[in-house]
Amino acid sequence: MRENFDIVSSSQNMAFTDCMKPTDLSAEKKEIKRKNWRNRIGFFLKTNSSQTIRHLMKNRSYRPTPDDVQQWAQSLDQLLSHKYGKAAFCIFLKSEFCEENIEFWTACEDFRILTSQKELVSKANSIYEEFIKSEAPKEINLDFHTKNCIVQSLHEPTVTSFLAAQRKVYSLMENNSYPRFIYSDLYKELSTAAKGEGKHIKS
Repeated sequence: MRENFDIVSSSQNMAFTDCMKPTDLSAEKKEIKRKNWRNRIGFFLKTNSSQTIRHLMKNRSYRPTPDDVQQWAQSLDQLLSHKYGKAAFCIFLKSEFCEENIEFWTACEDFRILTSQKELVSKANSIYEEFIKSEAPKEINLDFHTKNCIVQSLHEPTVTSFLAAQRKVYSLMENNSYPRFIYSDLYKELSTAAKGEGKHIKS
């Protein structure tokens, strides 16, 4: 396990292409990120009055069990299918300054369940403005062909309009951010907390 962690750590600079520019990888920012991890996870694990946490758990909030946390390491699907796991992954992506990937993926999931054409058009344009167009506030890393296909579909979008882009972003997370999350200090702290505090949070 330690050997694998060393391998992942040594290759981090190459794997950050889905999140950050090379100039962002200064030692100072890395140290800030490490401190932010501890602060964020501490808040996440200890706070039971947070409206965000309550909303995520729909008033049945609980700390993850050791089995839950172990399952998160089996696949990205397992992680994203667990509300607490997905929230923890969001914290990790924010610490790497690439939360736009999970936010885009989530927006696409919401988009795919829309039924009216009016909603599809509105949501499609909103996703395009926020994530796709050049210099969008949360621009994701997509090739020209994929972007162009989305632009062409905006006048009459369907539930599959963003499917190719969503798959590309999922692949980026699965091959880059997700392995780093599993070997991160954040995941280790979650695992330790689950073993020691795997109990229901009182509302």
